[in-house]
Amino acid sequence: MILSAKNLSKSYRNGTKKLSVFKDVSMEVKRGDLITIMGPSGAGKSTLLNILGTLDRSDSGILILDDQNIDALTNNQLAHLRNSFLGFVFQFHHLLPEFTAFENVLLPNQIAGKKDNIQKAEELLNYIGIIDRKDHYPFQLSGGERLRVAVVRALMNETKLVLADEPTGNLDLENANRLIGLFQKINTEFKQAFVITTHNSEVASIGNKQFYLENGTLSQLDSI
Repeated sequence: MILSAKNLSKSYRNGTKKLSVFKDVSMEVKRGDLITIMGPSGAGKSTLLNILGTLDRSDSGILILDDQNIDALTNNQLAHLRNSFLGFVFQFHHLLPEFTAFENVLLPNQIAGKKDNIQKAEELLNYIGIIDRKDHYPFQLSGGERLRVAVVRALMNETKLVLADEPTGNLDLENANRLIGLFQKINTEFKQAFVITTHNSEVASIGNKQFYLENGTLSQLDSI
């Protein structure tokens, strides 16, 4: 088991009012899973993904990553687990503008205190078809190219799980299809697990497990 979430709940306070985002959410992620979470804007998909990725905390419930209860970890231990176990692909790629695509890809190695794995970085960039753009800065890349760089960055530390938050939201149809095809290819060939949030039913349909989040409830679907 890569991830186990049991009865996660999250709410926010607005003055004296308490706004519930979701309640008693449970899910499991196994090696090779490609999981999609669909739902309307504002349903809490990003909040849930941030909690699964340890970027935020739930109000209650249990989250197990790599057989470790995250509530039992120190901040340093949690940061190490996040860097070595999880990869993130955001709708807004969050590439550092002062670094080239290649330098952005190598950042996870450096954060983990590892020697730069130049060979792997080049192999992955070649694998997704942008090796010829590796020395370009983010502003010199198209939206689709920047997201593909972000995907490679998410894979650099051989993470077991990639969390992708609305990754096609800012892409045209051609680049959206290319990115989703890339996720499927990586998932199939490397057995890399993915959890992808989306409001697009076509993107959601690629999941071998498909969920729908609405009105604070996460439901698993047979099909979309």
